[in-house]
Amino acid sequence: MNIQSNEDLNQEVLSVIMSSKQQLQIFTEEAICPICLDFFTNPVILDCGHNFCRSCITQSWGKKEINSCPECREEFTERNFRVNRALANLAEKTRKLKLDPKVKESEIRCEKHQEDLKLFCETDKKLICLICRDSREHREHDFLPMNEAVEMYKDQLKSSLDSLTEKKSAVLQTELNQKRKISEVREQASSLQTHITSEFTKMHQILTEKEQRLLGDLREEEERIVETMEKNLREIQENLNSIEEELTKLQKQMDQKDHLIFLREEVNQKWSTGDDIQMITVASAVLPIERFKGPIQYMAWKKMIDFIHPAPASLTLDPCTAHPQLILSEDRTSVRHKNQRQSLPRSPRRFDSWAFVLGSKGFTSGRHYWEVEVRDKTEWGVGVTRESAKRMGGIDPKPESGYWVVGLISGKGYFALTSPTGLCLKPDVNPQKIGVFLDYEGGQVSFYNVDNMCHLYTFTYTFTERIFPIFNPGWNFDGKNPALLTICGLKGH
Repeated sequence: MNIQSNEDLNQEVLSVIMSSKQQLQIFTEEAICPICLDFFTNPVILDCGHNFCRSCITQSWGKKEINSCPECREEFTERNFRVNRALANLAEKTRKLKLDPKVKESEIRCEKHQEDLKLFCETDKKLICLICRDSREHREHDFLPMNEAVEMYKDQLKSSLDSLTEKKSAVLQTELNQKRKISEVREQASSLQTHITSEFTKMHQILTEKEQRLLGDLREEEERIVETMEKNLREIQENLNSIEEELTKLQKQMDQKDHLIFLREEVNQKWSTGDDIQMITVASAVLPIERFKGPIQYMAWKKMIDFIHPAPASLTLDPCTAHPQLILSEDRTSVRHKNQRQSLPRSPRRFDSWAFVLGSKGFTSGRHYWEVEVRDKTEWGVGVTRESAKRMGGIDPKPESGYWVVGLISGKGYFALTSPTGLCLKPDVNPQKIGVFLDYEGGQVSFYNVDNMCHLYTFTYTFTERIFPIFNPGWNFDGKNPALLTICGLKGH
Protein backbone atom coordinates (compact mmCIF):
# COMPACT_ATOMS: atom_id res chain seq x y z
CA MET A 1 0.00 0.00 0.00
CA ASN A 2 2.83 2.31 0.90
CA ILE A 3 4.68 1.40 -2.29
CA GLN A 4 1.61 2.16 -4.36
CA SER A 5 1.17 5.41 -2.60
CA ASN A 6 4.79 6.32 -3.28
CA GLU A 7 4.36 5.56 -6.97
CA ASP A 8 1.23 7.65 -7.14
CA LEU A 9 3.07 10.41 -5.33
CA ASN A 10 5.96 10.12 -7.78
CA GLN A 11 3.59 10.63 -10.67
CA GLU A 12 2.04 13.67 -9.06
CA VAL A 13 5.46 15.12 -8.21
CA LEU A 14 6.61 14.52 -11.78
CA SER A 15 3.67 16.44 -13.17
CA VAL A 16 4.16 19.30 -10.70
CA ILE A 17 7.92 19.41 -11.26
CA MET A 18 7.47 19.56 -15.02
CA SER A 19 5.21 22.57 -14.64
CA SER A 20 7.66 24.19 -12.24
CA LYS A 21 10.80 23.76 -14.35
CA GLN A 22 10.20 26.99 -16.18
CA GLN A 23 9.72 28.85 -12.88
CA LEU A 24 12.90 27.28 -11.50
CA GLN A 25 14.81 28.31 -14.60
CA ILE A 26 13.55 31.92 -14.27
CA PHE A 27 14.36 31.82 -10.56
CA THR A 28 17.91 30.66 -11.35
CA GLU A 29 18.47 33.14 -14.18
CA GLU A 30 17.53 36.03 -11.90
CA ALA A 31 20.49 35.14 -9.70
CA ILE A 32 23.09 34.99 -12.50
CA CYS A 33 25.50 37.81 -13.35
CA PRO A 34 25.36 38.63 -17.11
CA ILE A 35 29.15 39.13 -17.17
CA CYS A 36 30.60 36.09 -15.40
CA LEU A 37 27.45 33.93 -15.98
CA ASP A 38 27.72 32.67 -12.41
CA PHE A 39 25.63 33.34 -9.33
CA PHE A 40 25.96 36.93 -8.14
CA THR A 41 28.75 37.72 -5.67
CA ASN A 42 28.33 41.06 -3.89
CA PRO A 43 25.77 42.23 -6.47
CA VAL A 44 25.44 45.97 -7.18
CA ILE A 45 22.81 47.89 -9.16
CA LEU A 46 23.64 50.67 -11.63
CA ASP A 47 21.61 53.82 -12.14
CA CYS A 48 20.04 52.22 -15.23
CA GLY A 49 18.65 49.36 -13.11
CA HIS A 50 20.90 46.48 -14.28
CA ASN A 51 22.78 44.30 -11.81
CA PHE A 52 26.34 42.88 -11.85
CA CYS A 53 28.87 41.41 -9.46
CA ARG A 54 30.87 44.24 -7.92
CA SER A 55 34.16 42.76 -9.13
CA CYS A 56 32.77 42.12 -12.63
CA ILE A 57 31.57 45.68 -13.24
CA THR A 58 34.71 47.12 -11.65
CA GLN A 59 36.93 45.08 -13.99
CA SER A 60 34.70 45.95 -16.96
CA TRP A 61 34.93 49.66 -16.27
CA GLY A 62 38.64 49.41 -15.62
CA LYS A 63 39.19 48.51 -19.27
CA LYS A 64 37.17 51.45 -20.67
CA GLU A 65 37.55 55.17 -20.84
CA ILE A 66 33.76 55.67 -20.83
CA ASN A 67 31.64 54.20 -18.03
CA SER A 68 28.67 52.39 -19.55
CA CYS A 69 26.30 49.54 -18.72
CA PRO A 70 27.43 46.25 -20.36
CA GLU A 71 23.79 45.38 -21.06
CA CYS A 72 21.98 48.56 -22.18
CA ARG A 73 25.12 50.63 -23.01
CA GLU A 74 23.83 53.65 -21.06
CA GLU A 75 26.76 55.93 -20.25
CA PHE A 76 27.46 57.47 -16.82
CA THR A 77 29.53 60.50 -15.92
CA GLU A 78 30.57 58.92 -12.60
CA ARG A 79 31.13 55.35 -11.45
CA ASN A 80 28.15 55.10 -9.16
CA PHE A 81 26.47 51.91 -8.01
CA ARG A 82 24.57 50.72 -4.94
CA VAL A 83 24.69 47.42 -3.11
CA ASN A 84 21.65 45.23 -3.97
CA ARG A 85 21.09 43.27 -0.76
CA ALA A 86 17.82 41.74 -1.96
CA LEU A 87 19.56 40.26 -4.99
CA ALA A 88 22.45 39.07 -2.81
CA ASN A 89 19.94 37.13 -0.67
CA LEU A 90 18.33 35.67 -3.79
CA ALA A 91 21.70 34.53 -5.14
CA GLU A 92 22.58 32.95 -1.81
CA LYS A 93 19.26 31.07 -1.65
CA THR A 94 19.72 29.86 -5.22
CA ARG A 95 23.32 28.83 -4.53
CA LYS A 96 22.08 26.65 -1.65
CA LEU A 97 19.88 24.74 -4.11
CA LYS A 98 23.19 23.54 -5.58
CA LEU A 99 22.09 24.36 -9.12
CA ASP A 100 24.59 24.86 -11.86
CA PRO A 101 23.94 28.35 -13.30
CA LYS A 102 25.58 27.35 -16.60
CA VAL A 103 23.37 24.28 -17.15
CA LYS A 104 20.13 24.79 -19.07
CA GLU A 105 16.83 23.43 -17.87
CA SER A 106 16.91 20.47 -20.21
CA GLU A 107 20.37 19.53 -18.87
CA ILE A 108 19.45 19.47 -15.14
CA ARG A 109 20.10 15.84 -14.13
CA CYS A 110 21.00 13.94 -11.02
CA GLU A 111 24.76 13.38 -10.99
CA LYS A 112 24.41 9.88 -9.56
CA HIS A 113 21.42 8.54 -11.52
CA GLN A 114 21.25 10.88 -14.51
CA GLU A 115 17.54 11.33 -13.77
CA ASP A 116 15.56 14.56 -13.79
CA LEU A 117 15.67 16.41 -10.52
CA LYS A 118 12.10 16.26 -9.31
CA LEU A 119 12.21 16.84 -5.57
CA PHE A 120 13.77 19.16 -3.06
CA CYS A 121 15.33 17.61 0.04
CA GLU A 122 14.61 19.93 2.93
CA THR A 123 17.16 18.19 5.13
CA ASP A 124 20.10 18.57 2.74
CA LYS A 125 18.74 21.69 1.04
CA LYS A 126 19.26 20.37 -2.48
CA LEU A 127 17.41 19.00 -5.48
CA ILE A 128 17.25 15.21 -5.91
CA CYS A 129 15.75 12.72 -8.30
CA LEU A 130 13.11 10.09 -7.45
CA ILE A 131 15.72 7.37 -7.08
CA CYS A 132 17.62 9.53 -4.59
CA ARG A 133 14.47 9.84 -2.54
CA ASP A 134 14.27 6.09 -2.05
CA SER A 135 17.96 5.67 -1.39
CA ARG A 136 19.46 5.00 2.03
CA GLU A 137 21.10 8.45 2.01
CA HIS A 138 17.72 10.25 2.03
CA ARG A 139 15.54 7.63 3.71
CA GLU A 140 14.72 9.69 6.83
CA HIS A 141 14.71 13.07 5.07
CA ASP A 142 11.83 15.44 4.34
CA PHE A 143 11.01 16.29 0.74
CA LEU A 144 9.05 18.90 -1.13
CA PRO A 145 7.97 19.09 -4.73
CA MET A 146 10.13 21.50 -6.63
CA ASN A 147 7.34 24.02 -7.12
CA GLU A 148 6.54 24.02 -3.42
CA ALA A 149 10.21 24.51 -2.60
CA VAL A 150 10.31 27.39 -5.05
CA GLU A 151 7.23 28.91 -3.47
CA MET A 152 8.66 28.43 0.02
CA TYR A 153 11.90 30.18 -0.87
CA LYS A 154 10.04 32.84 -2.79
CA ASP A 155 7.99 33.51 0.33
CA GLN A 156 11.21 33.84 2.29
CA LEU A 157 12.64 36.11 -0.37
CA LYS A 158 9.43 38.11 -0.43
CA SER A 159 9.73 38.62 3.30
CA SER A 160 13.33 39.78 2.82
CA LEU A 161 12.32 41.95 -0.10
CA ASP A 162 9.45 43.50 1.86
CA SER A 163 11.74 44.17 4.80
CA LEU A 164 14.44 45.67 2.59
CA THR A 165 11.87 47.68 0.65
CA GLU A 166 10.55 49.09 3.89
CA LYS A 167 14.06 49.87 5.05
CA LYS A 168 14.87 51.41 1.68
CA SER A 169 11.80 53.62 1.99
CA ALA A 170 12.90 54.70 5.47
CA VAL A 171 16.45 55.38 4.28
CA LEU A 172 15.16 57.33 1.29
CA GLN A 173 13.02 59.41 3.63
CA THR A 174 16.04 59.96 5.87
CA GLU A 175 18.08 60.94 2.81
CA LEU A 176 15.34 63.37 1.78
CA ASN A 177 15.21 64.85 5.26
CA GLN A 178 19.00 65.24 5.33
CA LYS A 179 18.99 66.95 1.94
CA ARG A 180 16.22 69.23 3.17
CA LYS A 181 18.24 70.11 6.27
CA ILE A 182 21.32 70.82 4.13
CA SER A 183 19.20 73.01 1.86
CA GLU A 184 17.79 74.86 4.88
CA VAL A 185 21.28 75.53 6.24
CA ARG A 186 22.51 76.75 2.85
CA GLU A 187 19.46 79.02 2.47
CA GLN A 188 19.97 80.33 5.99
CA ALA A 189 23.66 80.93 5.33
CA SER A 190 22.81 82.78 2.11
CA SER A 191 20.26 84.92 3.93
CA LEU A 192 22.75 85.69 6.72
CA GLN A 193 25.42 86.55 4.15
CA THR A 194 23.03 89.01 2.53
CA HIS A 195 22.19 90.47 5.95
CA ILE A 196 25.85 90.86 6.94
CA THR A 197 26.75 92.44 3.60
CA SER A 198 23.81 94.84 3.88
CA GLU A 199 24.72 95.89 7.43
CA PHE A 200 28.36 96.54 6.57
CA THR A 201 27.41 98.30 3.33
CA LYS A 202 25.38 100.76 5.39
CA MET A 203 28.36 101.40 7.67
CA HIS A 204 30.72 101.69 4.71
CA GLN A 205 28.36 104.21 3.14
CA ILE A 206 28.21 106.27 6.34
CA LEU A 207 32.01 106.25 6.68
CA THR A 208 32.52 107.05 2.99
CA GLU A 209 30.12 109.97 3.17
CA LYS A 210 31.83 111.25 6.32
CA GLU A 211 35.25 110.88 4.67
CA GLN A 212 34.16 112.68 1.49
CA ARG A 213 32.52 115.46 3.48
CA LEU A 214 35.65 116.00 5.59
CA LEU A 215 37.90 115.93 2.51
CA GLY A 216 35.58 118.46 0.83
CA ASP A 217 35.78 120.80 3.83
CA LEU A 218 39.55 120.46 3.78
CA ARG A 219 39.69 121.39 0.08
CA GLU A 220 37.44 124.44 0.63
CA GLU A 221 39.55 125.62 3.57
CA GLU A 222 42.71 125.08 1.55
CA GLU A 223 41.34 127.08 -1.42
CA ARG A 224 40.16 129.94 0.83
CA ILE A 225 43.55 130.33 2.54
CA VAL A 226 45.64 129.73 -0.59
CA GLU A 227 43.55 132.24 -2.58
CA THR A 228 44.45 135.05 -0.10
CA MET A 229 48.09 134.04 -0.13
CA GLU A 230 48.25 133.90 -3.93
CA LYS A 231 46.73 137.39 -4.15
CA ASN A 232 49.43 138.65 -1.79
CA LEU A 233 52.03 136.77 -3.84
CA ARG A 234 50.90 138.57 -7.03
CA GLU A 235 51.34 141.97 -5.33
CA ILE A 236 54.80 140.96 -4.14
CA GLN A 237 55.73 139.89 -7.67
CA GLU A 238 54.47 143.21 -9.11
CA ASN A 239 56.69 145.12 -6.65
CA LEU A 240 59.55 142.84 -7.54
CA ASN A 241 59.07 143.60 -11.25
CA SER A 242 59.12 147.38 -10.56
CA ILE A 243 62.31 147.10 -8.55
CA GLU A 244 63.94 144.95 -11.23
CA GLU A 245 63.07 147.56 -13.90
CA GLU A 246 64.72 150.32 -11.83
CA LEU A 247 67.70 148.11 -11.21
CA THR A 248 68.11 147.49 -14.92
CA LYS A 249 68.06 151.21 -15.69
CA LEU A 250 70.55 151.98 -12.95
CA GLN A 251 72.85 149.23 -14.05
CA LYS A 252 72.69 150.49 -17.62
CA GLN A 253 73.66 154.00 -16.47
CA MET A 254 76.47 152.54 -14.38
CA ASP A 255 77.80 150.79 -17.46
CA GLN A 256 77.86 154.04 -19.53
CA LYS A 257 81.48 154.63 -20.62
CA ASP A 258 81.00 158.03 -22.28
CA HIS A 259 81.49 160.52 -19.43
CA LEU A 260 79.68 163.32 -21.24
CA ILE A 261 76.57 161.25 -21.83
CA PHE A 262 76.73 159.81 -18.32
CA LEU A 263 76.83 163.21 -16.65
CA ARG A 264 74.15 164.70 -18.85
CA GLU A 265 71.71 161.82 -18.12
CA GLU A 266 72.63 161.67 -14.46
CA VAL A 267 72.00 165.39 -13.93
CA ASN A 268 68.61 165.29 -15.64
CA GLN A 269 67.45 161.88 -14.20
CA LYS A 270 65.83 161.34 -10.82
CA TRP A 271 66.55 157.80 -9.80
CA SER A 272 64.32 155.90 -7.38
CA THR A 273 65.83 154.76 -4.11
CA GLY A 274 62.93 152.42 -3.45
CA ASP A 275 61.43 154.62 -0.79
CA ASP A 276 58.30 155.04 -2.88
CA ILE A 277 57.84 151.24 -3.21
CA GLN A 278 55.35 149.80 -0.71
CA MET A 279 56.75 146.68 0.93
CA ILE A 280 54.22 143.86 1.20
CA THR A 281 54.55 141.40 4.06
CA VAL A 282 54.07 137.66 3.79
CA ALA A 283 50.45 136.67 4.34
CA SER A 284 50.40 134.18 7.14
CA ALA A 285 47.60 131.65 7.59
CA VAL A 286 47.36 127.99 8.62
CA LEU A 287 44.78 125.28 8.19
CA PRO A 288 42.62 124.57 11.26
CA ILE A 289 44.57 121.40 12.04
CA GLU A 290 42.46 120.66 15.10
CA ARG A 291 39.51 120.13 12.79
CA PHE A 292 41.25 117.73 10.45
CA LYS A 293 43.79 116.02 12.69
CA GLY A 294 41.81 115.35 15.81
CA PRO A 295 40.43 111.96 16.92
CA ILE A 296 38.90 111.40 13.51
CA GLN A 297 38.00 107.76 14.07
CA TYR A 298 36.23 108.51 17.34
CA MET A 299 34.40 111.47 15.83
CA ALA A 300 33.28 109.28 12.92
CA TRP A 301 32.17 106.56 15.35
CA LYS A 302 30.16 109.09 17.38
CA LYS A 303 28.52 110.24 14.18
CA MET A 304 27.75 106.66 13.12
CA ILE A 305 25.85 106.01 16.36
CA ASP A 306 23.01 108.20 15.07
CA PHE A 307 22.64 105.84 12.10
CA ILE A 308 23.27 102.46 13.75
CA HIS A 309 20.20 100.29 14.20
CA PRO A 310 19.59 98.90 16.63
CA ALA A 311 21.73 101.11 18.88
CA PRO A 312 21.72 100.56 22.64
CA ALA A 313 18.30 101.76 23.76
CA SER A 314 17.69 104.09 26.70
CA LEU A 315 15.14 101.99 28.57
CA THR A 316 13.49 102.75 31.89
CA LEU A 317 11.95 100.48 34.51
CA ASP A 318 8.23 100.16 35.22
CA PRO A 319 7.68 100.63 38.99
CA CYS A 320 4.17 99.18 38.74
CA THR A 321 5.70 95.76 37.97
CA ALA A 322 8.53 95.77 40.53
CA HIS A 323 8.63 93.26 43.39
CA PRO A 324 7.86 95.04 46.69
CA GLN A 325 11.45 94.53 47.93
CA LEU A 326 13.04 96.18 44.88
CA ILE A 327 14.24 99.80 45.07
CA LEU A 328 14.34 101.79 41.80
CA SER A 329 16.50 104.87 41.21
CA GLU A 330 14.83 108.24 40.59
CA ASP A 331 15.55 108.07 36.87
CA ARG A 332 14.25 104.47 36.85
CA THR A 333 17.37 103.08 35.16
CA SER A 334 18.80 101.21 38.19
CA VAL A 335 17.39 98.67 40.64
CA ARG A 336 18.59 96.84 43.75
CA HIS A 337 17.10 94.51 46.37
CA LYS A 338 16.41 95.73 49.88
CA ASN A 339 15.63 93.20 52.59
CA GLN A 340 12.48 95.04 53.56
CA ARG A 341 9.08 94.78 51.94
CA GLN A 342 7.52 98.07 50.88
CA SER A 343 3.85 98.77 51.38
CA LEU A 344 2.63 98.72 47.77
CA PRO A 345 -0.80 97.94 46.32
CA ARG A 346 -1.28 94.37 45.08
CA SER A 347 -1.70 94.11 41.35
CA PRO A 348 -1.64 91.30 38.76
CA ARG A 349 0.98 93.40 36.97
CA ARG A 350 3.39 93.23 39.94
CA PHE A 351 5.79 90.36 40.68
CA ASP A 352 5.35 89.10 44.23
CA SER A 353 7.58 86.02 44.44
CA TRP A 354 10.54 86.66 42.12
CA ALA A 355 12.71 89.82 42.34
CA PHE A 356 11.69 90.89 38.84
CA VAL A 357 10.84 94.24 37.31
CA LEU A 358 9.85 94.93 33.69
CA GLY A 359 10.96 97.63 31.31
CA SER A 360 8.38 100.35 30.78
CA LYS A 361 8.28 99.74 27.03
CA GLY A 362 7.28 96.55 25.23
CA PHE A 363 7.86 95.50 21.62
CA THR A 364 5.60 93.92 19.00
CA SER A 365 7.98 94.20 16.04
CA GLY A 366 11.47 95.19 14.96
CA ARG A 367 14.99 94.62 16.24
CA HIS A 368 16.05 96.06 19.59
CA TYR A 369 19.22 96.06 21.67
CA TRP A 370 20.01 97.23 25.19
CA GLU A 371 22.86 96.85 27.65
CA VAL A 372 22.74 96.17 31.38
CA GLU A 373 25.60 96.73 33.82
CA VAL A 374 26.04 93.82 36.24
CA ARG A 375 29.45 94.83 37.60
CA ASP A 376 30.24 93.70 41.17
CA LYS A 377 27.00 91.73 41.47
CA THR A 378 26.94 88.17 42.81
CA GLU A 379 23.44 87.43 41.47
CA TRP A 380 21.44 88.86 38.59
CA GLY A 381 19.16 87.96 35.69
CA VAL A 382 18.19 89.74 32.45
CA GLY A 383 16.11 88.86 29.42
CA VAL A 384 12.59 89.24 28.05
CA THR A 385 9.11 87.99 28.86
CA ARG A 386 5.77 88.02 27.09
CA GLU A 387 3.05 90.33 28.37
CA SER A 388 0.68 87.51 29.38
CA ALA A 389 3.26 85.55 31.38
CA LYS A 390 2.29 84.77 34.97
CA ARG A 391 3.79 87.20 37.50
CA MET A 392 2.18 86.38 40.84
CA GLY A 393 2.71 83.31 42.99
CA GLY A 394 4.91 80.40 42.07
CA ILE A 395 6.28 80.77 38.54
CA ASP A 396 8.88 78.83 36.59
CA PRO A 397 10.72 81.38 34.44
CA LYS A 398 11.39 79.15 31.42
CA PRO A 399 10.58 79.59 27.71
CA GLU A 400 7.47 77.39 28.12
CA SER A 401 6.17 79.93 30.66
CA GLY A 402 7.03 82.93 28.50
CA TYR A 403 10.43 83.82 30.02
CA TRP A 404 13.77 83.96 28.18
CA VAL A 405 16.43 84.77 30.77
CA VAL A 406 20.16 84.37 31.44
CA GLY A 407 21.89 85.25 34.68
CA LEU A 408 24.31 84.52 37.49
CA ILE A 409 23.64 82.46 40.63
CA SER A 410 26.00 82.91 43.56
CA GLY A 411 28.21 79.87 43.94
CA LYS A 412 26.81 78.15 40.82
CA GLY A 413 27.89 80.36 37.96
CA TYR A 414 26.28 81.69 34.81
CA PHE A 415 23.19 80.02 33.34
CA ALA A 416 20.44 80.15 30.73
CA LEU A 417 16.97 79.29 32.05
CA THR A 418 16.18 76.50 29.60
CA SER A 419 14.05 73.41 30.12
CA PRO A 420 14.14 71.21 32.03
CA THR A 421 17.06 72.05 34.33
CA GLY A 422 18.76 75.09 32.80
CA LEU A 423 22.06 75.33 30.93
CA CYS A 424 25.42 76.32 32.42
CA LEU A 425 27.26 79.06 30.52
CA LYS A 426 31.03 79.45 30.60
CA PRO A 427 32.07 82.86 29.23
CA ASP A 428 35.79 83.38 28.61
CA VAL A 429 35.64 86.61 30.61
CA ASN A 430 33.24 87.36 33.44
CA PRO A 431 30.91 89.99 31.94
CA GLN A 432 30.64 93.46 33.43
CA LYS A 433 27.83 94.37 31.04
CA ILE A 434 25.29 92.17 29.28
CA GLY A 435 23.93 93.02 25.84
CA VAL A 436 20.41 91.80 25.01
CA PHE A 437 19.32 91.59 21.36
CA LEU A 438 15.67 91.00 20.43
CA ASP A 439 14.68 90.25 16.83
CA TYR A 440 10.90 90.01 17.04
CA GLU A 441 10.15 88.85 13.49
CA GLY A 442 13.26 86.63 13.48
CA GLY A 443 12.14 84.94 16.72
CA GLN A 444 15.52 85.46 18.38
CA VAL A 445 16.73 86.62 21.80
CA SER A 446 20.53 86.69 22.04
CA PHE A 447 22.85 87.64 24.89
CA TYR A 448 26.39 89.04 24.61
CA ASN A 449 29.29 89.92 26.87
CA VAL A 450 29.56 93.64 26.05
CA ASP A 451 33.23 93.75 27.08
CA ASN A 452 34.25 91.72 24.02
CA MET A 453 30.87 91.21 22.27
CA CYS A 454 31.24 87.45 22.62
CA HIS A 455 28.00 85.54 22.19
CA LEU A 456 26.70 83.90 25.38
CA TYR A 457 23.40 82.25 24.40
CA THR A 458 20.43 82.49 22.01
CA PHE A 459 16.80 81.52 22.52
CA THR A 460 14.56 81.00 19.49
CA TYR A 461 10.77 81.32 19.58
CA THR A 462 7.88 82.53 17.43
CA PHE A 463 6.64 85.67 19.18
CA THR A 464 2.96 86.51 18.85
CA GLU A 465 2.36 89.12 21.57
CA ARG A 466 4.04 92.10 23.20
CA ILE A 467 7.50 91.34 24.62
CA PHE A 468 8.97 93.26 27.57
CA PRO A 469 12.56 93.53 28.84
CA ILE A 470 12.89 91.96 32.31
CA PHE A 471 15.47 92.62 35.01
CA ASN A 472 16.42 90.83 38.24
CA PRO A 473 19.04 92.42 40.55
CA GLY A 474 19.13 89.23 42.64
CA TRP A 475 18.45 88.83 46.35
CA ASN A 476 20.63 90.60 48.91
CA PHE A 477 19.55 88.86 52.11
CA ASP A 478 23.18 88.26 53.17
CA GLY A 479 24.35 91.77 52.26
CA LYS A 480 26.80 90.45 49.64
CA ASN A 481 24.87 91.64 46.58
CA PRO A 482 24.27 95.38 47.18
CA ALA A 483 25.46 96.63 43.78
CA LEU A 484 22.97 98.23 41.43
CA LEU A 485 21.76 96.57 38.25
CA THR A 486 21.76 99.45 35.74
CA ILE A 487 20.39 99.92 32.22
CA CYS A 488 23.16 101.51 30.14
CA GLY A 489 21.49 103.54 27.43
CA LEU A 490 24.06 104.89 24.97
CA LYS A 491 22.75 108.44 24.90
CA GLY A 492 23.67 110.38 28.00
CA HIS A 493 25.62 107.42 29.46
